[in-house]
Amino acid sequence: MVALSPALQERLATPLKIGPFEVKSRVLQSPLSGVTDLVFRRLVRRYAPDSMMYTEMVNATGLHYVKELPKLMEVDPNERPISIQLFDCRPDFLAEAAQMAVAEGADTVDINMGCPVNKITKNGGGSSLLRQPEVAEAIVRSVTQAVKVPVTVKTRIGWTDKEINILDFAKRMEDAGAQMITVHGRTRAQGYNGLAKWEWIARVKEILSIPVIANGDIFSVEAAVKCLELTGADGVMCSRGTLGYPFLVGEIDYFLKTGTTKPVPTPIERLQCAREHLWMLWEYKGDRGVRQARKHMTWYSKGFAGAAELRGQLSTIENVHQGLELLDRTIDRVMNTDDFGTEPESETPELAVI
Repeated sequence: MVALSPALQERLATPLKIGPFEVKSRVLQSPLSGVTDLVFRRLVRRYAPDSMMYTEMVNATGLHYVKELPKLMEVDPNERPISIQLFDCRPDFLAEAAQMAVAEGADTVDINMGCPVNKITKNGGGSSLLRQPEVAEAIVRSVTQAVKVPVTVKTRIGWTDKEINILDFAKRMEDAGAQMITVHGRTRAQGYNGLAKWEWIARVKEILSIPVIANGDIFSVEAAVKCLELTGADGVMCSRGTLGYPFLVGEIDYFLKTGTTKPVPTPIERLQCAREHLWMLWEYKGDRGVRQARKHMTWYSKGFAGAAELRGQLSTIENVHQGLELLDRTIDRVMNTDDFGTEPESETPELAVI
């Protein structure tokens, strides 16, 4: 049974301080490309009202040339705390984009320095900055001079197992003005394979004075507590564990604050959440939202008999009513049986996340 040690309880008892900004939760929702839009964040925040949310990562070059905010940068004036994540390799473009982010309502500005996806790294962004620490420093200095809100960094431990440079890199980011760093305990070469190397996050925490947030393999309350105990980190950030499960951030936050666990949502509750997610995406984005919802619907569909068949059907829905009909029929069927079945958990797909 999971339990909080007295030392961990004491360490987590105060708000998370990011420079002068306080967050009343030590559990953060990671930026996820193609996932953490306004709709998804609203669902996560329902269960984790105090947690920091992040937008999908925004291309600073695109903002510079288009001169208008993309929908993925849109935030609700009432959703606080909120951070807008930016990526690029040009300090001046990122400074300009950061000013736009603050004008949009960002409480902090996060710089993506860890995305492993080729289309990001080949242009000098994401985890390629681990190989260009001087550029990364220039970016942080430029952005901190451009905005008054805290600037944070999200990165990985290195490019490959032979190029783990997170200790030097993290210290450079702090010295350049970053006021929090999130470390995903994998190298760029690992992608999302193998285990996150939490021991490197512990080493980062030992040498920095700014908050260090642990990321990687946070799929449960138990994993979050173990990670916090092993790393000494100031908080945890949930990523792939929230796909089809927007309850996770709130479950961890509740446990860290109370020492007790919330009941796990039933398959019916997850399907009802999927239904609401689909409807909200359709209301927000129309038919494009329905197409985007396909992946979300398949992530929700697990843990009950017939889930695999439902995933196949939901992955090809053409309109909102088709999806709602499938979900309603499944909810009715599951409600009228006591056997949820033993359908295995499907593997979580890789995303453009860090």
